[in-house]
Amino acid sequence: MKWFLFIAALLLAVGGLAWWFFSQPGPKQLDMVNNVIPGDSNARLLVQDQIYDEKLGLGLNIWTPDNGVTKPLPVIVFIYGGGWRDGAKDQYAFTGRALANRGFMVVLPDYRLFPKTRFPGFLEDSAKALAWVDDNIGQLGGDTRRIFLSGQSAGAYNAMMLALDPQWLGREGKSPDLIRGVAALAGPYDFYPFDSETTKQSFGDYPDPQMTQPVNFVRADAPPLWLSSGTDDTQVKPRNSRTLRDKIREAGGKVEYVEYPDVDHLDIMMAVAKPFRYKAPVLEDMVAFFERHN
Repeated sequence: MKWFLFIAALLLAVGGLAWWFFSQPGPKQLDMVNNVIPGDSNARLLVQDQIYDEKLGLGLNIWTPDNGVTKPLPVIVFIYGGGWRDGAKDQYAFTGRALANRGFMVVLPDYRLFPKTRFPGFLEDSAKALAWVDDNIGQLGGDTRRIFLSGQSAGAYNAMMLALDPQWLGREGKSPDLIRGVAALAGPYDFYPFDSETTKQSFGDYPDPQMTQPVNFVRADAPPLWLSSGTDDTQVKPRNSRTLRDKIREAGGKVEYVEYPDVDHLDIMMAVAKPFRYKAPVLEDMVAFFERHN
């Protein structure tokens, strides 16, 4: 009878743990799995929940190498995706660890999501976060001459708009010139007319929809861009990155594009985490881009 009760309790505990795990958002599940795999040991959380917007209570986390580097570090501000309605900085700690382990200081900011905001609220928040980094990261060991932007999906959109349309950083008294380069994963850059529930919610009521599209702000003096997509991405089709690449090239700007075979919209972000790096060399390619412009 005791063995039966023990096994029943064990099964109940395992079942409860499994239920809790699968009830978490996908990126958080990925982060938890990532943490049980050895590797990325040269990384630590330097700052947690640093407020960059007192009025809205928006904060950011900062990851850094753990090897006692004394010289100023290149900085990557990574903006997470989630369709402008999901996501949180704590869920993407695996990205902070991965890039900090490669020698970068990594900033993960939160920003307002639908239904709390619509376009351009999430751009305004992202611009404020980047302005905070430019003003403060030097005091924490970051190099303000080497600030990169990165993001995935909706976060790649935010990053690209900050890099291409000067008005958003301009409202914070800054210029896109502070951005050393942008590495963007599976971003939507040319998606008007709005034909999905997500884009209708976040962009549908804006009076001039053309002002929401990154492809309408290409310019020769934009920061160097590294664009990437997966051939199997049906959520944000590779056409978005190809079109932006072609327009940047036509304008005379600097752009690279990588398209990963047999990779879909989720795979390209999963490939940054330790358990799934076999899917595609996304992390290696991102780091190589940053180092070329470092």
